[in-house]
Amino acid sequence: MTASPRTVTADALFAGFDADLFVTDPDIIASYTRDRTRAYVGTPLAVARPRSAQELSALMIRCAELGAGVVPQGGLTGLVGAAVSDPDRPEVVVLLDRMNAIRSIDTVGFAMVVEAGCILETAKLAAEEQDCLLPITFGAQGSCRIGGNVATNAGGFNVLRYGMTRDLVLGLEVVLPDGRIWNGLRTLRKDNRGYDLKQLFIGAEGTLGIVTAVALKLFPRPSQVETALIGLHTVEDAMALYAMARRSCSDLLSAFEIMLRPGLERGLTHRPELSDPLETPCPVYILMELAGGDRVDLRALLESCLADAGDLLMDGVIAMNKAQAERLWACREAMVESQSRSGPYLRTDVSVPIAQIPAFLSAALETLAQSLPEGQPVTYGHVGDGNIHLNIVPPADWPVEERKALFARAEEIIFGTVDQFGGSISAEHGIGRSKKQAFLQRVDPVTLDLFRRIKRAIDPEALLSRGRIFDL
Repeated sequence: MTASPRTVTADALFAGFDADLFVTDPDIIASYTRDRTRAYVGTPLAVARPRSAQELSALMIRCAELGAGVVPQGGLTGLVGAAVSDPDRPEVVVLLDRMNAIRSIDTVGFAMVVEAGCILETAKLAAEEQDCLLPITFGAQGSCRIGGNVATNAGGFNVLRYGMTRDLVLGLEVVLPDGRIWNGLRTLRKDNRGYDLKQLFIGAEGTLGIVTAVALKLFPRPSQVETALIGLHTVEDAMALYAMARRSCSDLLSAFEIMLRPGLERGLTHRPELSDPLETPCPVYILMELAGGDRVDLRALLESCLADAGDLLMDGVIAMNKAQAERLWACREAMVESQSRSGPYLRTDVSVPIAQIPAFLSAALETLAQSLPEGQPVTYGHVGDGNIHLNIVPPADWPVEERKALFARAEEIIFGTVDQFGGSISAEHGIGRSKKQAFLQRVDPVTLDLFRRIKRAIDPEALLSRGRIFDL
């Protein structure tokens, strides 16, 4: 029978390991008690920084012997509380920051092997130095880590063209809860030998194993990129433009982001150095990007696509250089950054069938306006994969309890509308702890039974990230 995590002593946990495996400075440990949302606080049983899969394996064997729970942490950029230590069941926090090597880059097979603690932006730059592209792209890429990207099946701006992280993973190295190392670290493009085990760990939020290294697909680095910001009357017009762009630009279309005017205005207030990007204020904006090689006239293709759109467009601008393109993207990032200026706000991360985006937004925003007029919706998303972030910002002077009540009701409205359109309450952030109850209210019994069977088969003692996604 395993010991309760609360009875595990530091001496029993640390015995036999190098002294520097564990962080002992309380001030440093405190920096690993919260994630980016600041909504969850955990008190780790210990904080470990293994240097290799073998050292992590030995640590997992020790934790299994003692019955100590374990939670892996990456860059703490997650938004659902999955990587924060459980305050009621103290866990050993495993940091992967020492395991950050780029092991190899294959410029013929277009693949790279990186360790889980490598920062995403570092991996992207290393690929670029070899004239390759690692297409995972989102705002936190300067601090998130590859292992966390895999564990959460990260999305981002380029899913339209390249798919989610799941679509880019060729192989994994994983330390299992019992300490065994599963070596599935292959760069094969075709391997049809039974179950595709790597897919079990992608998006599992650290509940089945700790990813220590990843083999990723690369692509030829685009030599030219064209960026445009387009203003439209309605979301329906934006979807009509999307359908035209997908047909005329095909796979050269790498991003197609939607933003509604109220959110953009909030972002411009937050970043006054960013002037309104178009002369005409528009209800709906699309930030679109094409990328390709030298042999394609991307500018002509983009201009032709927009010309064909004709009366759909209210206004628009095509970036003349990289600096102008970055300024257009900065408007989107300002909108995201501005939400936290007045304190906690409700984040949602939903998806619906792409063709249903206009009807979903119309229904959700109308109900929110009627029921919760005090909350300001900030709406943006990735049109090409049906992922909408419909967030709610309360008045700056609202106290905590009123905010919580507003968030609960707003989430109920948004998730209920998602249900009506056959969507998902989590498109890319995962379930973790913050969405667990909403997930359990919706998951069908067969799916939940299979989840639990898989968890019990791989982690029968529930040592890894217990209580995330679902309860055993």
